[in-house]
Amino acid sequence: MDERYVSIVEFCNCHRVEYSFIHSLNEYGLIETVVIEDNEYIEQERLRDLERLMRLHFDLEINMQGLDAINNLLQKVSGLQQEIRALENRLKRYEDQNFNL
Repeated sequence: MDERYVSIVEFCNCHRVEYSFIHSLNEYGLIETVVIEDNEYIEQERLRDLERLMRLHFDLEINMQGLDAINNLLQKVSGLQQEIRALENRLKRYEDQNFNL
C-alpha cells in the first residue's frame, strides 16, 4: 500500500475509536477519506488534524457542530498568519530597498 495513506480500520483499532466517528467527521467535511480497492484510507499528512479533532471531541466533549466551527476558525487563523508573514516579507523588502538608496 502507498505510504501516503493510513487505513481507517487500522487507525480506529490503534486509537480505539469507532468507525462511526470517522464517518461523521467525513460527512461534516472535517476530514477527507479515500477509497482504494474497497478499503478506506486517510492521507498520512492529515493524521495530525484527525488526532486533534479526536482530542477535542473525546477529551473536551465537543460535538460535530462545535468541531466544524473550531476547524473553520483555525483555518481562518492559519490564513491570517500566512497573510501576516507575506506582508512582513513585503515590508522588509521595501525597507531594504529604501535603506540601500
